[in-house]
Amino acid sequence: MTTTDSEPDNACRARVVLGIVGDKWSLLVVRNLRDGPRRFTELKRDTDGISQRMLTVTLRSLERDGILTRTVHNVMPPHVSYELTPMGKTLREATAPLLDWSISHLARIDAARAEYDGRAKPSPV
Repeated sequence: MTTTDSEPDNACRARVVLGIVGDKWSLLVVRNLRDGPRRFTELKRDTDGISQRMLTVTLRSLERDGILTRTVHNVMPPHVSYELTPMGKTLREATAPLLDWSISHLARIDAARAEYDGRAKPSPV
């Protein structure tokens, strides 16, 4: 197979990966791991609005994809911590500007949505 023939396959595979890391919660969890290992309860507390089940699903998915590691600490009582892998750290670096942009534009986006929603509904085409 030539390089040209494999490009559509790579594009499809990239779309799958983008879907995983671009879901509603993954990048927020990655951002919350920026300062080092965190316990589940810390991640739950710092990821506003996420349910326990959704955090579990997100962490498992990120672990499966090699973005983070899960470590069980053999202490009493036992606890689990999560930490970005080297690949996860590169994801964090790559997405930090997008997350920063999102945070700095929240008020403008809210205002634009309110303006749009306040206008008369457009007629169907």
